[in-house]
Amino acid sequence: MVRIFTVSGPDILPFIPDAARLRISVFREYPYLYDGAMEYEEKYLRTYAESPGSVFVIAQDGDRVVGVSTAIPLAAETPEVQLPFIAAGIPVDSVFYFGESVLEPAWRGQGIGVRFMEAREACARSTPGITMAAFCAVQRPDDHPPRPPGYVPLDAFWKKRGFSLTDWHTTFSWKEVGEAEESEKPMRFWMKPLT
Repeated sequence: MVRIFTVSGPDILPFIPDAARLRISVFREYPYLYDGAMEYEEKYLRTYAESPGSVFVIAQDGDRVVGVSTAIPLAAETPEVQLPFIAAGIPVDSVFYFGESVLEPAWRGQGIGVRFMEAREACARSTPGITMAAFCAVQRPDDHPPRPPGYVPLDAFWKKRGFSLTDWHTTFSWKEVGEAEESEKPMRFWMKPLT
C-alpha cells in the first residue's frame, strides 16, 4: 500500500537523496534521455528545502520512496522559467510552478500521478495570491530517432487534469545520453487556472 504525503521547508531535506535517485533513473527514459549525476541533483533539489512554500509530494511503499513530485512558487524559480510569464504580463507571484513527477515503473498506472497532481494543486490553492498552476515539458519531434516504438506522451493525462498547452517556450540545458556535454533542449509550457 503506497502512502502519499506532502513535506515542505526543512522537512524536504531527508527526501533529497531519493528524489535525486528517482530523477536520474526516470529522466534517463525517453523523452528526456537525461544523463544525470547525484551531486548536481542534490544541489538542485536543496533549493526546494530553502524556498518558502515549496513542496515535495512523496509516494512511499513501506520504507522505500518510490515517487516524488515537486512544486514551488514561480517567484522562487529560475529566470528561464519566469521570463515567459513576465513577457506575458503575468505576475510571477500568482503562479505555482510544478516541477518534476518521477515514479518508479512498477508503481505506474495505479493513480499515483493523479494523486501527485491533486496534492500539488491543493498546496497551490492554499497559497495566498496564487491563481494558476504551470509546468513545462520537453518537446521532441514525432520523428525523433531515439523515440521508442509505441511511445505515448503524457499530453492526454495533463489535458484530463485541466492543463492546456500554451505557445510559450523556454530552453533547459542538460547532458543527454550519448552527448559529450550539455545542450539546450526546447521546453513548452502547460497552464491551468486555479480560480
